[in-house]
Amino acid sequence: FSQAIPLITYIDEEHCLYFREGKCRICEHVCENDAIDFAQIPRKVTLNVGAIIVAVGFAPHLPQRGIYGYKRYANVVTSLEYERLLSSTGPSGGEIRRLSDGARPHRIAWLSCVGSRRTTQGDNSYCSAVCCSYNLKQIILTKLHSPDAECTVFHNDIRTYAKDCERFFERTKSLWGVHFIRSYAAVVGENPKNRSVIVRYRGEDGVVEEEFDLVVLSVGLEPAKGAEQIARVLGIDLTEQRFCVVDERCPLQTSRAGVFVCGAFAGPRDIPESVFGASGAAALAGCALQHRRARLAKPRKYPPQEDHSGEEPRIGVFVCHCGANIGRVVDVPSCVEFAKSLPGVVHAQEQLFSCATNSVQEIAEVIKEKRLNRVVVAACSPLTHEPLFRDTLQEAGLNPYYLEMANIREHNSWVHTREPERATEKAKDLIRMAVARAYLLEPLQEIELPLRKDVLVVGGGIAGMVCALTLADQKIPVHIVEKEPQLGGVARSFRRTLDGLDVQKFVNDLIARVYSHPLIRVHTSATIEDSTGYVGNFKTKVKTPRGELEIEHGAVVLATGARESKPEEYLYGANECVMTQLEFERQLADGDERIKNAKSVVMIQCVGSRNEKRPYCSRVCCTTAIKNALEMKRLNPAADIYILFRDIRTYGLYEEHYRAACDAGIYFIRYDADNPPSVEARQEKLVVTVADAVLKRRLELEADVLVLSAAVEPHPDAADLAQIFKVAQDSDGFFREAHLKLRPVELGTDGVFVCGMAHYPKHIPEVVAQAAGAAGRVLALLAQEKIKVSGAVCIVDERRCIGCGACVAVCAYNAISLRKTKKGKKATVNPILCKGDGLCNTVCPTGAITLKHFTNEQMNAQIETAFADFERALSGLGAER
Repeated sequence: FSQAIPLITYIDEEHCLYFREGKCRICEHVCENDAIDFAQIPRKVTLNVGAIIVAVGFAPHLPQRGIYGYKRYANVVTSLEYERLLSSTGPSGGEIRRLSDGARPHRIAWLSCVGSRRTTQGDNSYCSAVCCSYNLKQIILTKLHSPDAECTVFHNDIRTYAKDCERFFERTKSLWGVHFIRSYAAVVGENPKNRSVIVRYRGEDGVVEEEFDLVVLSVGLEPAKGAEQIARVLGIDLTEQRFCVVDERCPLQTSRAGVFVCGAFAGPRDIPESVFGASGAAALAGCALQHRRARLAKPRKYPPQEDHSGEEPRIGVFVCHCGANIGRVVDVPSCVEFAKSLPGVVHAQEQLFSCATNSVQEIAEVIKEKRLNRVVVAACSPLTHEPLFRDTLQEAGLNPYYLEMANIREHNSWVHTREPERATEKAKDLIRMAVARAYLLEPLQEIELPLRKDVLVVGGGIAGMVCALTLADQKIPVHIVEKEPQLGGVARSFRRTLDGLDVQKFVNDLIARVYSHPLIRVHTSATIEDSTGYVGNFKTKVKTPRGELEIEHGAVVLATGARESKPEEYLYGANECVMTQLEFERQLADGDERIKNAKSVVMIQCVGSRNEKRPYCSRVCCTTAIKNALEMKRLNPAADIYILFRDIRTYGLYEEHYRAACDAGIYFIRYDADNPPSVEARQEKLVVTVADAVLKRRLELEADVLVLSAAVEPHPDAADLAQIFKVAQDSDGFFREAHLKLRPVELGTDGVFVCGMAHYPKHIPEVVAQAAGAAGRVLALLAQEKIKVSGAVCIVDERRCIGCGACVAVCAYNAISLRKTKKGKKATVNPILCKGDGLCNTVCPTGAITLKHFTNEQMNAQIETAFADFERALSGLGAER
C-alpha cells in the first residue's frame, strides 16, 4: 500500500515459498542492503513502563450465514472489499468493477446490519455504530465514479447520529438514483446468464425479488483478533461481546489501574471518537507519569537553512494524483509536462500521494539533488497539508515559506468531476498561478515566544470539571469560569444513565475533587467579558460578583455545554400533562404519584430536530426515551408505553437496551417525517393520532402523559464566546472544530479547544472521554517551553502612513496601534498579536501596509498570470521585486 505507515517491505509468509516449502530465498541474495535474514528467530523483550494504552482496534465481521451468498457468488462483496474497489490503490485502480467479469455495475445494493443487531448464531446483538455512515460515504463516491449508477440501501434504521451526518444523509437521499428501503434483505441466488445477484426483501406490497449487478454487505465491527489473549495477559476484563470493560465515570480506564483503552476496543465508534479518546488516554497515562515529564523527550533538529537570497528561482513542481481524487478527473501527466514549460521551473513530476511518507522523503531528496529554492505542490487544501510540506522543506534545509500550494482537488477535481478536459485546463491555470507566486516568495523568520502554563476552562459542567482535573493532576494551574452559582451544569437535572450510573453522585464527586484541588480556582456566577492575546499568552477579563478580574493563561477550553430546547408544538406549555424527557425524568425520580400511576404514556421522538430549523440529530434522545420508558415500566408494570419514532438510534452497545425495552412490552411505532403525529386534548385525556407506517393506518392513542424528546440546542452564550475568542460556529450553533475527523477538540484559533456538548450532543461517557481528549491536546501544547509565531504578518511603511487609524479600527486582534513620531502619528504592528488576515492591508488608503507572504506583488502575479501571458506578468513586476 502506497500510504502504509511505516512504508517498509515485508514478507508475506502465507505466499512465500521459503516459509511454505523451505526453498527459494532468492530475495535474500539480491537484496543490496542485506536486510533479509531468514535465520531470525522470535525473541522476547521486557519493557519497564509506568502505564499501558490498549488500542488494538477492531476486526470486520466475516459473513458466514447462507442468506448473504458471500464467497458463493462473485458479485457479493463486503463493504471493506468495496472500499478497496473505490480506492485508487485497489485492484481496479479506483474503477468500480465486478469481480465476475470486470464490467461496471449499474445497479448496486447495500445490505445493512450484516453481522450486527441480530441475536442469531454467528451475529452480534449490538449496533456497529459506523455502518450507516460509511454506506452513505460509499454511495457518494460511487455516484462520483458513475453518476448514472442506481444505488439501493436496505436498512432497519438509518443511524446518522454523529455531527454533520444527518445532513450527509439528506444530501445522499436527494441524489438521483439513490433509494432507501426499510427492510431486511437476503441474497437468494444468481442469474446464470449475466451473473447478477438476486435479492429478496419485503416491499410495501409484499415480498419482492430484484436483480443487482453488485451487492455490498455492510459488515459490522468486532473486537480485534486476539483480544481475549491481550486481556488475559494484561489482566483486564472483557464484556460478553469481548469488548473492554470500562467505567462510565472514566470510559478510558480499564478494570486494571494504569491500563487505559481507546478506540473501538472499548466498543464500536467512529473516527472522531477514536481520535479524542486516544488523546484522552494519553492524558490519563500522563497523570500517572507526570513526575517523568520531558525525561525522554528529545528536541527535533533541522539542518541549517541555506541562504538563497539573490539567486534566480529554481522551482520544483510536484503534482499529486491523490489516488483517484485528482487523477481520475485531471490529466496529471499533461499537467506535469505543462509545468516543465513554465519560467523558473527546473523540475516537475507526478506523485500518487504527495502526502505519503515516501513522497515527502522524495520531495526532500529532489530539493537537495536539484538545488531547488522554491517548491510548488499541486494537491489538496493547504489548510490540512501545508504544515506537512513546510516541514518537508525544513528537512531539506529550505525556508518553509518558499512553499506554494495549488489546490487542484477541492477547488477543481471535486467540483468538476464530469468535465475532465476543462478540469485539466483549470489545473494548469492553478499551477501556472502558483508558480508565478512562488517566483516572488521570500524567506520569512518565525518568532519564538514563552508559554504561560495556566489554562482557562469556560464552563463548569461535567466536561469542564473533567478537563480541569485532568490538567491539574499534571500540575497545570486551571481557572474554571461558570456562569451559574454552582458547578454541575445541565447534568444536575439527570438522575441515572441508561447503563445505571448515578449521575448526581458522579457530579457531586467531581465538584468535591475540583474544590479540593490546590491548582484549580473556581469562579462561579462569572461571565467572560473580553479576551485578547494569542496562543500561549491570552489575557481574559472575567466579571464576577466580587468585581472584574484579568486572567492570564496559555490556552482556553470551551465547555459551555448545551440545553434541552423548549418545544413549540404538541400542546407543550398549554397542558400540564405534556412535558419533555428531562422534566419526565425529574418527576419519575421525585416519585410524582400522577406520573407513577399513569396508565398510558406516549413519547414522541425528534421533536424540534431533524427538521428545517434544526437539521441535525440530537443523538441522546432515543436512549433517553428508552431509559425513562424502562424506569416507568419498572415503577408501573401495567402502564402502556408507546414510543413514536422515525429511526431508533441506539447505536453501539446501547442497542441491548432497545432490545430490553421491546422485551419489556414497550411499543414502538414508526412514523414518517412527512406525516408526523398530531395531539389534541379531549376532556381530561390527551389523544395522539399517528399514521403507523407498518400497519398503513392511523392509530389513536389515549395518553395520561405525553413526553416529548425535545432537541438539544447549543448554550445561548456560545455565540458571544465565539466572538470573544474568535472561533467559528457551525450552522447549528455548535463550535466548529478545526477538522471533523483529525482535530475534533481543536478550534480554528490556535490555543482554543472545545469539549462536551458545546461541540455536539453526546452521552456522559463520551463527554468525559472528549474532556480528557481536550486536556490531552492542551498538554501537548503546554509541554513546549516556547511557541513559534507565524512570519506571515503585516509591516508598516511609515513613509506612506498618514496616521488615519483605519487599520486600527478593523484589526480584530488589537495588533495595530498608533504611536507618536516626529512626523506625526504612525501605525505600528505587534507581530506577536498579528494573525496575518490582511484586513488592515485592504483598508489602508495609501498602501502603507504590506502583508508578508501575501504581498501585492505576489498576489498581482497570480491574478495577471491568470489572464495574461506568464512572461509578461513576471517582467511587469521585475522592477518592483
